[in-house]
Amino acid sequence: MRDPRSIVRRALITEKGTVLREKRNQYHFEVARDANKIEIKQAVEAIFSVKVSAVRTQQMRGKLKRQGRYAGRQSDWKKAIVTLKPDHKIELFEQI
Repeated sequence: MRDPRSIVRRALITEKGTVLREKRNQYHFEVARDANKIEIKQAVEAIFSVKVSAVRTQQMRGKLKRQGRYAGRQSDWKKAIVTLKPDHKIELFEQI
């Protein structure tokens, strides 16, 4: 099994994520592109000591960026939406 911190790269904090966290107990993370739902669930449970009920993933395409006449692309990445069981919360997000 891989290191949980190499699977879950960072927490995503957005307005939409804040609304979903308050209403549905869902948290957003940027995860490794080759990680599957089972690995993501195990990593979140290991890092934050919570119980996960569901994991949804999305492949996000990198945006096209321009600087004058030069064009480049940001890297593609993967987003995971993790739903926790009703009596669990991640304290990291509650402070924001």
